[in-house]
Amino acid sequence: MTEPTTDNAPVNFEGPVVDQVSDLARPSTTSGMVDATVEAGLELKARSQWSYARSRFLRHRLAMTGLVVLIIIFGAGILANFIAPYSYEEIDLLNVLQAPTTAGHHFFGTDEIGRDYLSRVIYGVRTSMEVGIFVAFTSTIIGVIIGAISGYYGGWVDNTLMRFTDLVLTLPALAILLTAAALLGQGSQWRVSFILALFFWTTLARVVRGVFLSLREKEYVEAAKAAGSGDLRIMFRHILPNTLGPIVVAGTIAVGLAIIVEAALSFLGFGIKPPTPSLGSLIASGQQFPQKWWITVFPGLVLLTIVMSINFVGDGLRDALDPQQRRVRA
Repeated sequence: MTEPTTDNAPVNFEGPVVDQVSDLARPSTTSGMVDATVEAGLELKARSQWSYARSRFLRHRLAMTGLVVLIIIFGAGILANFIAPYSYEEIDLLNVLQAPTTAGHHFFGTDEIGRDYLSRVIYGVRTSMEVGIFVAFTSTIIGVIIGAISGYYGGWVDNTLMRFTDLVLTLPALAILLTAAALLGQGSQWRVSFILALFFWTTLARVVRGVFLSLREKEYVEAAKAAGSGDLRIMFRHILPNTLGPIVVAGTIAVGLAIIVEAALSFLGFGIKPPTPSLGSLIASGQQFPQKWWITVFPGLVLLTIVMSINFVGDGLRDALDPQQRRVRA
């Protein structure tokens, strides 16, 4: 290299420096590898967080087993009009309290007035599924709205909403549900579902509130405020997508819990009334005939299978959506 020059003199580069400049002008080895990969027909794609979550969920064997079982059982309930061998109201007085048999085409036996119990269980699955999904969806919407507003604004808004949530949490749920069912009327599955939804939102609201409290101070929220975004846009466009993991898991678990509570209410006589079949009312009907085991066992086994499968799916979703999760439990 030449000696340092004055401000007006030209700068001359020689030797290794020229080689370095020419090396910088040439494509790098990594760039060449990428070009070769593209030319070979292989394209490198960046995987999103949801792609990784889906991959982890698909590797969770218990969750996949539970999902397949739920698809089969809920699918039978949805297609009850085509799958059930009889109508749930069809009476056969010649086969009253018949034990399960393949000869008479009553695989789950019959009840006290000769109705096919397999058909009633299938229709009962549809009723319980509708209750569970409606309660989970409605309570999730209420919980997300209350939790988001409370966590984002804080202050007196947070105190007011959380004290109301604490009040609902301290109420004896079963006693209130029984009283509400008695006062508002019972028998309709949608009335029972609405009553349940009014008590199922509290836990999710507290979860969403906690996540919003931690996320509202993040840099991207401050950037959105600086860009002029409104509160609703920041809450539901920027913060809410980052809370979908806990919301999905809580909503999945709420389906199973709602089915259990509805079955308990029906078992106690404050839920869905006959002739509409539900798994809880079918189990309750076995109290009159304790020696007829199939009246209680079959709907009870179906209810147990549904709840266990939902718990497995919820466990798999929790592991898959956890950003800190590195290994999936099987």
